[in-house]
Amino acid sequence: MFERLLSLGIRFRVILVALWTVIAITGAISSINLESRLTTSLEVPKSGSQQAELILNQKFHEKSEGLITIINHFGTLSKADIEALKKKTSAATRIVPNSHLVQQQALAGTLFTVLASNSSLQQTSEYIEPLRSELKSRGLSNALVSGPPAIYSDVRPVLASDLRRGELIAVGFALILLIVALGFTWAVFIPLIFASTVVLFVLGVVNVLSHQLTMVLYIPNIVELIGFGLSVDYSLLAVQRFREEVRKNPGANREDLVVATMRTAGRTILTSGITVALALATLLFFPIPFIQSLGIAVILVPIGASLLALTLLPTLLLILGVRGLGSRRFQGFLSQKDGQSKFFAKLSTLLLTKPKQVFISTLMILATFAAPVLALQVTPSSLTTLPSDLESSKALTYLTSRVGDGIITPVSIIVDLGNENASASAASTEARRQLAKRISRNPEVLSVAQGDFAPYVDSTGRYYRIFVFGKHDVGSVQMQNLVLRLKNAYLPQAQFADGFKFYIGGAPAQGVDLLHKLRSSAPVIFLLSILIIALLLGKAFHSILLPIKAIALDLISISVALGLVVIFFKYGLGSKLFGTYQLPQIEVWALLFLVVILFGISMDYEVFMVSRIRESWVLGGSNEIAVIDGFGRTMRVVTTAAMIFVAAVSGFISGHFAGLQELGVGLAAAILIDATLIRLLLLPSAMILLGRLNWWMPKRKSRHL
Repeated sequence: MFERLLSLGIRFRVILVALWTVIAITGAISSINLESRLTTSLEVPKSGSQQAELILNQKFHEKSEGLITIINHFGTLSKADIEALKKKTSAATRIVPNSHLVQQQALAGTLFTVLASNSSLQQTSEYIEPLRSELKSRGLSNALVSGPPAIYSDVRPVLASDLRRGELIAVGFALILLIVALGFTWAVFIPLIFASTVVLFVLGVVNVLSHQLTMVLYIPNIVELIGFGLSVDYSLLAVQRFREEVRKNPGANREDLVVATMRTAGRTILTSGITVALALATLLFFPIPFIQSLGIAVILVPIGASLLALTLLPTLLLILGVRGLGSRRFQGFLSQKDGQSKFFAKLSTLLLTKPKQVFISTLMILATFAAPVLALQVTPSSLTTLPSDLESSKALTYLTSRVGDGIITPVSIIVDLGNENASASAASTEARRQLAKRISRNPEVLSVAQGDFAPYVDSTGRYYRIFVFGKHDVGSVQMQNLVLRLKNAYLPQAQFADGFKFYIGGAPAQGVDLLHKLRSSAPVIFLLSILIIALLLGKAFHSILLPIKAIALDLISISVALGLVVIFFKYGLGSKLFGTYQLPQIEVWALLFLVVILFGISMDYEVFMVSRIRESWVLGGSNEIAVIDGFGRTMRVVTTAAMIFVAAVSGFISGHFAGLQELGVGLAAAILIDATLIRLLLLPSAMILLGRLNWWMPKRKSRHL
């Protein structure tokens, strides 16, 4: 079946090239406006915060993500002047449709105006710049506008700029590494053409899906850089195998060489693509739209890369031909067999003579890198790491220095009294006031907003709404603890009539629900994913122990990655080396994404190497010879592929957003270590120590594929 598809692809190669060209151009054009349909929502289905959001939307005609905060610093003014300032600010807010004032409060020489909109985040964000212009036209030139819509409006162009810079870094470094690896040949353009087509195809599909599904703001950055790195890896493997086939069969025609290449490298790419896709599919099982949208987008990368590897890549190799591999000046270091290098000879001798010492010492080094993971703390999200030159960020900086930045994202308490007009009773009013008074005494609370009429009571009189403005960032430990205290202490002890219900909403509550959902579902989901991948690898490698060993090495790699993220961000090494943020907590989505992607990429390199080792084993060599031979044939290409992937994800590090920086640093550092300490030392030493047990399979009848 595989070879039949391959032969059909070669026969209709002109049609396939034309088809993929059209698809790539369509993807490029259609994805231009993709970012306008992306969101930052952390909504958790069937949670208390989602229920609060539904009531807020249906009964109070608001959305938590539609809150706009306007900050006017006035210093010292009379009461009359403050009232005049309030009126000016209120008049300016009328430019935002479907909105109303929630609160105006003068505190510490500053007027805080909170405006609520019932429109979507994207729709509300379109009125941020007109609002800023309106404030200036009314003489309020020092006013600062922040809140989720303002932040969304401000960060979109910055993310786009970061993506362009990341692309230049990724392509530039990749081109240099490809020239070093392949020499001054036309072959260096095969991975670049292949990767660009894969990325544009995936972006086109994501664009179509964005009309029907929730999609996250970071998706274009992640798809382009990770898609580029993985696709270059796949095509580099095929190009290198094509060179080997040319070297072995110098007189063969191009079609036979391509078929021989894809018979081995193509199967490896397909197995790797399926394995990586299954690892990334883990994200689809988390019942959170934010995480699922990331999963949908990135799972398209290995699927797209595998599809193009079976259709476009053989055609590109045919076009390249034997002449395209030649270079009179510089052949590239991949042109030399690993077995011919002094480094490989010394490393092979070390692995064969002292495998136990190599294994134990490497494991100890990796354990040292992984140890800081014990100090890991996570946050659902953070607003403290926005680029400092954005107006919404300047507002946060001002708030932090004066009163606390929790005013941007308040907790919204919804109290359901059970009956219409119940809010008018004296008992309910007194219970609400006493609750607000108790909450306001909490040292982590800046202020509490509540009242007898709209916007604090809905039109039916059944629902109360109380705003709690904290002193700390939305995802901070202090804010998480405040939400838990509201949920477990303040509200259950409230003196409302029997049968009342309460719901806690707003971004801080969404964050707490997100962490709870991830912690409760992650273990089962990851175990299921590991089991599925183990079964797939067992079938691919015809072995029981090799999948177990592969998963163990992946878990070691992930532990090292998490430890390195803590070292770089919590302890500040990244800020000294790369100018990244220094943060007490790591964004949970970046952490989860890092684990899943690294699991897939590490397994990718495992499949590359072990597949080649198995080829040698099937030919009848001893385990030691098979390991050294397969290791020697893949060492350079895997290391080069890893360096190119590191170059691709380094584009994240140059950006302005903490979550993407954490993802980039974690992936780059972990893959460097995975491709060196783990793949060059731990993997071969472990396979030498296991001996013939590597290939043990119950009821195995033959060593042949």
